[in-house]
Parts: sequence; structure tokens; C-alpha cells
Amino acid sequence: MRRQSTLKLELLFNDRKKIVGNITTIISKNDLNIISMEVENKEEKTLIYLETKSSRFSPSNEIIIKDLEKIPDLIEIRQIYSMPQEIREERLKVVLDSISDGILSIDKHGFITTVNRVAKKLLDWNFPDIIGRRLSEMPGEHHALLDTLQGKTFINKKRNIITDNGRFQFFSAGMNIKDYTGEVTGAIEIMRNMREIKELAEEFTYPTLETFSDIIGNSTVIMDAISFAQKVAPSSSIVSIRGQSGTGKELFARAIHEESQVSGRFVAVNCAALPESLLESELFGYVKGAFTGAEKQGKQGLFELANHGTLFLDEIAEMSPGSQAKILRVIQEKTVRRIGGTQEIPVHTRIITATSKVVEELIKTGDFREDLYYRINVLPIHVPPLKERIEDIPLLAEHFLSRTAQKIGRKPKQLTQKALLKLNQHKWPGNVRELKNVIERAAIISDHDTLDADSIIFGHEIEKSIKGLTQSSAPASRPDTLKNMLGEFEKSIIETEMEKHSSIRKCAKTLGISHTALLKKMKKHGISAIQ
Repeated sequence: MRRQSTLKLELLFNDRKKIVGNITTIISKNDLNIISMEVENKEEKTLIYLETKSSRFSPSNEIIIKDLEKIPDLIEIRQIYSMPQEIREERLKVVLDSISDGILSIDKHGFITTVNRVAKKLLDWNFPDIIGRRLSEMPGEHHALLDTLQGKTFINKKRNIITDNGRFQFFSAGMNIKDYTGEVTGAIEIMRNMREIKELAEEFTYPTLETFSDIIGNSTVIMDAISFAQKVAPSSSIVSIRGQSGTGKELFARAIHEESQVSGRFVAVNCAALPESLLESELFGYVKGAFTGAEKQGKQGLFELANHGTLFLDEIAEMSPGSQAKILRVIQEKTVRRIGGTQEIPVHTRIITATSKVVEELIKTGDFREDLYYRINVLPIHVPPLKERIEDIPLLAEHFLSRTAQKIGRKPKQLTQKALLKLNQHKWPGNVRELKNVIERAAIISDHDTLDADSIIFGHEIEKSIKGLTQSSAPASRPDTLKNMLGEFEKSIIETEMEKHSSIRKCAKTLGISHTALLKKMKKHGISAIQ
């Protein structure tokens, strides 16, 4: 008598009737029990996977295999170590254990059929052989999942479990599982850790840095700029990004930072958006009591915050000569001195600058230091204006339509050929930022699923279009207040002028108001600073 054992085989036959019958006859003759059998038909061939268990009176595996070899039309027989079902179950287990949600499923009788790694952790089930146990006998409260077998469902059920390993809070959702006839065959519960939900919310509130794949476009000029930026990204040298306002200079800076894989933060400051005194306190920080209104404990500057990371100085050409001199000193000494302090603080910060000005012309007029220019102009990158990459407009427009649709909760709209022709013929003084505004404006204002040429409204057409919309759609019984109408008009004028100018100071000068007054109006209307 032999010891009981299992035998797993793969048998390949030329397809014909009664193959399974032939196999079961031999299995029965050799006193074996069939544990499982799978049959596949492929291209006039029959593939059979067989798992048997021997009894005390069964012959050896060799004899069994020799008996099976006598079956007519057998092409090949070989011993295997895993049945296809076992392989599928193992693959499913790996997939379930690799996802971040907890998964728990039961059959129609309430026995556990699936539980992944995350679910075990959330439920504090740290013992073996869970599959096949009755759910009602497991630790914890599970009435909600068992009730789904009776047709109920639950969504975002808040659960709180305190264990020896700590407190676990999670949301769960459950539903039943039905077969093709509609009969309930089981139920499943999906659990999401609250900590991960909070991290996901923070990810949207404070998004991760962009990469080069986030730069939209296939034109030669943009691809050349991306290629050069990728090449210089791993270096610690200063990068100087040149380009007109609205071309996406900050996006390039963020992508360079991400590609460089430095450990510190990416910190950006718009040198044109801050008065000189405030800019210096932001960049270099200050000690306790440095000036009236300063925080009592002092404050770190942006150079310190970006230590071992990247500091992006946008519109550096807008800095005063005094501030430029201090920036030059930091670059040379690799230390900063807080305002009002005497201590030299070491900083290891990668600097990326950007400007929409022709710095060489500013050097001639004495508005930019020549020694700073040679320090920052080590690796210059030119970001092309939109008028030099017209072929990228369809891709960019599609991207902005998709983003706008997500923002307003609608299906993305499509541009007609006439609309694209109008976009292609525009000069784009505001570059990609202007295109974004035009597309977003069209998607919000239009009531149609497709956007025609009349939906494309440029900056100089806004006033006329708003009047037309007001006359056609505003109810006569509920006229807008003069204050609101003036506010909308003021906002549209500011946005239009910002698309034309490279800095807030220039914009303020054109409008005939102070730099500070314009900043206040921008804040009032929710207009972002020029990048």
C-alpha cells in the first residue's frame, strides 16, 4: 500500500469525442479520486488539466501515466506543479494585495472567499486560514456586508477599529454579487483608509510637481526646448529660462526640479509681484525685531526653505539693482544673512531664473547687473512663443477643454474646424496663458457641445461679447446691479491688459494706477499673478 498523494497532469489530444470518458475510466481503474479537471479546446486540439488524489491501493504515478498514454489520439502528457485555477488564484491574490483598498468578499452562505492584505490590516485579522471561515464568527461588526446578501447596499460607511496595533479609521462600501440570471451569489466590501483619503485630498490641494510629460506639444521648437531642459536638469548649475509672458516658463522650471531628483522643495517667487522691501524679506528672511510688523520669532527666507531644493526666481529682471546685488552675493558665497541679523546661514539651493525681458538690452541701460547676468546665464533655455508653435494649438486646446470640463463638471466640448482656423490665425500676444483663457471662456459661455468660431472670444472682443450676452440672456425682471456690472468690466479690462504685458508693473502703468492698487484689484477679482 502506498501513501496518499496528489498527481497533476497536462494532457494534449487531437480533438475527438469521449476523451474525458476514457480518462475517467483509467482513473477509476487505478483507484484514484479526481480533485479537479479543466478542459480547453484549441484549434482542433483538446488540452486537459487533471488533478487526482491516490488511495492506499493506487499504483505508482509512473504506472498511472503509462496507462493514460494508451488513450488514442494522445499527443503529449506531462506532470505539472500548479493547476491553471491555482495560477489564476495566485495572480488574483497578487493583484488584490498590491492595491491600496481593502477587499473582503463572501459567498451567498456568508463564508469568506477573498480577503486582501489591506483588509486584514484594517480589520486586524492577523491569523492564517481566513478563507472559508464564516464571516459572522470573525472579530468585528459585519452585519452591513451580510445584509447585502438580502439586496441592501451601503456607501461611505464610516468605521473605527481600535486594536493593539493602533486605531484604524476607514470608509467602506458594499454590494452583492449576482450571476447572469440575477441570483445573488455573494457580496463584496471595499475599504478605503481615511489617512489615504486625506493624503489624496492634500495631493489635489498641494499638487505634486509637474514633469516634462505635462508640457503639451509636438512641434519641433517645443521638443527641442524640452530635450535641452531634460539634458541640463540633473546638473546643479543655474538655469536661465527665457520666453515671453504666458509661454510656460514656470512649468519648465518645475519639470527641471522634478527631473533633478533633489531632496528639497521647489519654491517659486514672482519678483514682479512683490515690492522691493517685501521681496527681500521673503527671499532672505529676517531675525526677531528686524522691523516694525515683523513676526516675533523671526522668519526663514525662501533660500532657506528651498535648501537642498530649487528656488525659482520668476521675472528676475524686475528686481531692483540693490536686490540683484544681494542675489549675486548668495550665488557667490552660498550663504544668506537674514535682515537685521549677522549670522551667515549656509544654503545649498539650485537656482532657476526666468524673464520675459531682453536682459542684454537692460544691461546697456543699467537696469540689470552685468556680473549677475554672467552668473545666471550658464544654461539658457528659450521657451518659444505660441505663434512659433501653431501646430500645437489643437493639442493645447483639447487639454484645456478637458481641464475646464472637469472643473465645471461637464462633458468636454469639441472645437469645429472653423474655430481651430480662428485660433490658428490669431497672433497670441498672451501665448499659452491667453489660449487657456480663450478656451475656458468658450467652454463656459457656450451652451453647445461643439464650439464654433463665434464661441472663440479674444481679449479685445470681451466687452462687446459680454454686452451681447447680457442683452440676450439676462432676465428683464432681474437686472444686474451697477456695482456688479462695473466689477465685471474692471476684471475683463485687467485680464485683457495682463495678456498684453510681461509684468504687473507695466500693466499698472498702462492702466494709470499704482503697482499696489493693481495687486489689490487682482486679489479682489481672483486674478492670478503673471508668471
